[in-house]
Order: sequence, then structure tokens, then C-alpha cells
Amino acid sequence: MRRMKLSSAFTLIEPGPVVWVTTEEPPNDNVMTISWTMVVDFKPRFAITTGPWNHSYAALRKRRECVIAIPAVDLLDQVIGVGTCSGADTNKFAKFGLTRRPGRVVGAPLIAECLANIECKVVDIVRKHSIVVLEGVAAVVNRARKEQRTIHAVGDGTFIVDGRRLNRKQRMASKLPAGL
Repeated sequence: MRRMKLSSAFTLIEPGPVVWVTTEEPPNDNVMTISWTMVVDFKPRFAITTGPWNHSYAALRKRRECVIAIPAVDLLDQVIGVGTCSGADTNKFAKFGLTRRPGRVVGAPLIAECLANIECKVVDIVRKHSIVVLEGVAAVVNRARKEQRTIHAVGDGTFIVDGRRLNRKQRMASKLPAGL
């Protein structure tokens, strides 16, 4: 083993897939790329890391809702593009060819090109740690989509793509919540 910079240690623990978070911001709804996400509990609750440095943060605070949209690897260039410009001066839906779809519960748009979309309400903002806690209120998934592999950011400009899915549901059945 060899030493590494402690400031790079976060690259060893990659959380979940890179996602897009949409917010309702008339006249141009916004979408931002977020790579630091986590499941908080089975209610379902999620957490994302963001703060005042992101244009969408004001909409999250004001409207208290958003959509977590999960892109597949075939959208990697759009994911990077969305994440490297600001909604303050860019209509990202138009620039990156993303299709808005209305949600069932929240005003923020779903993204049609994504594998799945989770409509969420903001339940807490932990400013000290730049964490926004979200509760899922509706979800849709597109199992017919040809590309199903998700993107995972290592944190240093490189990415990992999901591989083969391993099914161990029978061995874990007693440990999973009902409905999974």
C-alpha cells in the first residue's frame, strides 16, 4: 500500500449514480448535475449535496420541491455539459436537447430521456453540511429504454459505468422492505 493525499480520499467511496436535479424556475426550468447523493431511508428519503453556489439552490429553498432524474451512460456528454454551465444564463433543457415532462405531484419537470425520475419534496436543508434532504412522493421508470447502465463519478474527472446486475433477492428477501 502507498500513501495518498487525504484530500483525495473521497474518490475511494463513490456514492450513487450521477443524477440530474430539476427545479421549477419560470420561465426556464433548470437542471443541474449532482454526483453526491445518498439514500437516507426507505420512506423513501434521499439527500443531495448542494448549496448557494448552485443556481438551482434558490429554487429548492423557495419551492421546496424537485425531481431527481437518473440518466444512463449514453447521456454522459449531456451530463457533463449540464454540470459545467449555469442555469443563471443558460436554458439547459434547450441547449442539451432534454425533453420536459410534467410531474404528477411536483411542478419541477421530469426528463423524458432518463431511466427514471423521482418527484421529491424538500424536508430539510442542513446548511452546515450543504445537504438537502428530500422525500420521494412519486416515481416513474423506463425499463424499455435500451441503455440502462448508470454513471458513477469517481470525483477526479473520471467515471465508472454500471456493469452486469447480480440477483441475490432470494438470499436477502427477509431483509428487504415490502415491495422491493
